[in-house]
Amino acid sequence: MKIAVVAANGRVAQKVVKEALERGMEVTAFGRGKENKTEAANYVQKDIMELTKADLSGFDAVVDGFGARKDEEQPMHLKTSQHLCDILSGSDTRLLIVGGAGSLYVNPEHTVQVKDGADFPAMFLPIANAQGQELEELRGRNDVKWTFISPAGDFQADGERTGKYILAGEELTLNSKGESIISYADYAIAMVDEIEKGTHIQERISVVRA
Repeated sequence: MKIAVVAANGRVAQKVVKEALERGMEVTAFGRGKENKTEAANYVQKDIMELTKADLSGFDAVVDGFGARKDEEQPMHLKTSQHLCDILSGSDTRLLIVGGAGSLYVNPEHTVQVKDGADFPAMFLPIANAQGQELEELRGRNDVKWTFISPAGDFQADGERTGKYILAGEELTLNSKGESIISYADYAIAMVDEIEKGTHIQERISVVRA
């Protein structure tokens, strides 16, 4: 398979690149910085918002690894993913987005999200709201083969690669230990599994350590 990873120098994206390469995929990494921090041999220095249809033509899948740190940058989650949707509109190329856990639901009626909880850290509200809006806009894109993948609540950058995970859906899911936790490495496994299988088109899925 031939895949592109945009915002590839991000820590989650780097793990996805590594996992895909280890499975024999042909990976092109796109990043706005001069330095290629990924293991991909093919690296293109280009900002997401400058990408064109020609740049992403011919790929089986595109992974959107964009992440914003500052509160004022959070609206870029929506802008970047919609830009990628516009580029890929009407094509067979799938778009897989590194999502967040704040928009996962905590009730069967899907009226209350994790970020609505009284104990949800205020410092994470801006990104949770931004990615929640990003997801809602994606739900209206029937012209793109998108998949939004939310991690567990405790998303660990340096966590162990166990090679096992539970695939869930729209609701916050706990493992047998009552935990909502997953490492970047295990998340990358789930992401690349979805790239290979393509079984959750135009859906949000979530993953938690088994």
